[in-house]
Amino acid sequence: MKNWLLKNKLGFAGIIIGGLLGYAYYHFISCSSGTCAITSKPLNSSVYGMLMGYLSFSLFETKKKNEDKTESQNFQ
Repeated sequence: MKNWLLKNKLGFAGIIIGGLLGYAYYHFISCSSGTCAITSKPLNSSVYGMLMGYLSFSLFETKKKNEDKTESQNFQ
């Protein structure tokens, strides 16, 4: 379990930072009419920020060649 958490620490950081930025976007910029789907509620903007943060931070994850070889051998 601990190894899995360490492997995905960049993704978790993206979720936390994205959630904070999503809420900040709602708080400071939000839609004044209430018709915007993402920014009309703080939960929507926070979840959207978490998703975007995870996707953005996961772009920077790299796999080592040794891990790829051992994973492919386990499936055979």
